[in-house]
Amino acid sequence: MSQPTVTLHDFGKTLVCEDEHNNLLEVFERNKLIVEYQCREGYCGSCRMRLVKGEVAYSQKPLAFIQDGDILPCCCLPVGDVELTL
Repeated sequence: MSQPTVTLHDFGKTLVCEDEHNNLLEVFERNKLIVEYQCREGYCGSCRMRLVKGEVAYSQKPLAFIQDGDILPCCCLPVGDVELTL
C-alpha cells in the first residue's frame, strides 16, 4: 500500500507522509517547510490550513475552533492523498 501524499498549493510541493510521522506538522518539518505553529497539540489554532481535497484523521480532538474545511496539521494525519492551502 502506498503512503498518502500531501500537496501544498502555496509551496508548489507534493510530500509523502511516511509511517514514522505522527502528524502533518512533522511531515512539513522533515521536508524543511516553515509552517507557523505554537502549541503542537491543537489548542491554539495557529497552524490552521485549508483542506482543499481529501480527508484527515485527528489523533486527538482539537480544542481550537476550526471551521468546516480547515484542519490543524499539528494533530492530524491524512486519510489518503490530500491537498492543502495556507
